Amino acid sequence: MIVLGIESSCDETGVALVRTRPDATPQLLSHALHSQADMHQAYGGVVPELASRDHIRRLLPLARGVLAQAGRSLGEVDLVAYTRGPGLAGALLVGAGMGVALAAALGKPALGVHHLEGHLLSPFLSADPPRFPFVALLVSGGHTQLMRVAGVGDYELLGETIDDAAGEAFDKSAKLLGLGYPGGPALSRLAAHGNAAAFELPRPMLGSGDLHFSFAGLKTAVLTQVRKLEASTCDAWRADLAAATQAAIVDVLVKKSMRALRETRLARLVVAGGVGANHLLREQLDAACHKARVQVHYPELHLCSDNGAMIALAAAMRCDAGRATPQRDLTFDVKPRWALDAIDATAAPVLS
Repeated sequence: MIVLGIESSCDETGVALVRTRPDATPQLLSHALHSQADMHQAYGGVVPELASRDHIRRLLPLARGVLAQAGRSLGEVDLVAYTRGPGLAGALLVGAGMGVALAAALGKPALGVHHLEGHLLSPFLSADPPRFPFVALLVSGGHTQLMRVAGVGDYELLGETIDDAAGEAFDKSAKLLGLGYPGGPALSRLAAHGNAAAFELPRPMLGSGDLHFSFAGLKTAVLTQVRKLEASTCDAWRADLAAATQAAIVDVLVKKSMRALRETRLARLVVAGGVGANHLLREQLDAACHKARVQVHYPELHLCSDNGAMIALAAAMRCDAGRATPQRDLTFDVKPRWALDAIDATAAPVLS
């Protein structure tokens, strides 16, 4: 089966072609991604209306490019997958509208996919794909969750953030430090030149006894330090504070993940989402998992951010597992708020 995947949930437009075959590793035939970071930088964050308009401009050219790169025609596409949610409502509607219309024009089925399920399954496109069951750490700009994953569509929420997500903690701390948008990567680059031990920052909920997260207190601690030091004539403290902030976030993520593995008695960890590309996080998880004799799997770096490949793959895996019924008419909806462990309870009706 060849699946065309469309991702438009926020500020990245992604299109990809993925091929799946029985008893074979899924193959990424081609993918293209356009980031809106430069456009939103002047505003210090994503402007939903601008994001939606840019998706409209980018989707068709990206789709044409992906087909040309793979040497495929539209007629060879068996299924069109699009991000149904969660995300920005207007942005989701652009991708959903194009996906369903394109599928109808081709006489092929369409399927709406959960954005986080795409991230969760994206390591199955890597050179070292995982096997079920596993613990998943989903870390992105808007989500931080630990899940027990028994199979496609079989997800149990173990813990999640009660306020800011890890990605938000990176972005908000970066803004306090006067760094550009997107803040997370900028903070990580600055942290490489700093001393993490120069500041003692809190590790919120590290001793809570559960698997939930909280990063709002960390952001407040960073703000306090910035106010103390922003009048300093020496700027070296900024790199130190960036390094300390990154270390605090990573420390919490690593220790909570290892606790989840112990509690579930599973020996496999999957890390997905944009923050999963963070070098320090990968380094410390690798060390902790090696010590605990646990296998850890990541998506390829170019598939950590939002992308069409993960949407195409998730759709194919859902269909293969009998967990989805693609639609064949022009009716669709989007779900800006959609819990990952409630996918099947809110599935789209069967349409024919």
